[in-house]
Amino acid sequence: MNKAVKEGLSKVPEVTLGFWIVKIIATTLGETGGDAVSMTMNLGYALASIIFIGIFLVAVFVQIQAKAFHPFLYWAVIVATTTAGTTMADFADRSLGIGYPGGASLLFVLLMISLCVWYWSTGSISVDSITSPKVEMFYWVTIMFSQTLGTALGDWMADTAGLGYQGGALVFSVGLAFIAGVYFWTTFSRTMLFWAAFILTRPLGATLGDYLDKPLTHGGLAVDRITASLVLAAIMIVLIFLLRQKAGYHPGERAKS
Repeated sequence: MNKAVKEGLSKVPEVTLGFWIVKIIATTLGETGGDAVSMTMNLGYALASIIFIGIFLVAVFVQIQAKAFHPFLYWAVIVATTTAGTTMADFADRSLGIGYPGGASLLFVLLMISLCVWYWSTGSISVDSITSPKVEMFYWVTIMFSQTLGTALGDWMADTAGLGYQGGALVFSVGLAFIAGVYFWTTFSRTMLFWAAFILTRPLGATLGDYLDKPLTHGGLAVDRITASLVLAAIMIVLIFLLRQKAGYHPGERAKS
């Protein structure tokens, strides 16, 4: 590999089908893992959020300091954002008393602000442009907001909308299928489609996670949260090994090689 290609490599993976499969599992793990700490261990949403935010800050610091793409490190940060997003959304929706609509609206505004500041500062919000610490920091802040928003949307759809966990998962699956159709059959902005899909995979994972660990009386399967989290983590590790994800490329660098 020549110098141009090395310089063009990003520290985030190529966006492939394997990427989305692992992402959905990671978001499901984030839901069961977050609930395991806040509910099963009875630490509460506030303390659990502090713990997971701390883990996220350490993980993202190591990720930004890394000189190359490391699949396990990258996905460790993603899982940190999903667990933190779970407890933070639950804290906003329930402990602060603003409800699902209020929590989702607040998080949507924060996500839009993050994207706008990122675009204003760098001129792009494409994942293909993540080749510097500054841009990578914008990327992870945006992901944290998107993961937290996704949790609130999943809970809102399953609980308030009355669809239940299976119905909510179906709605978000249909939404992702629609985005995939737009991707394959139109020339609509790939960057916008990426972020739309990234946000929707989170509520899909949230509803799947809730379906696994919530009591039978609430429409779940009553699987032990810690057990579910360990199984999902094992599946995720195996997939990362098997899929052999590669780093993405900065626009134009592939052509220079």
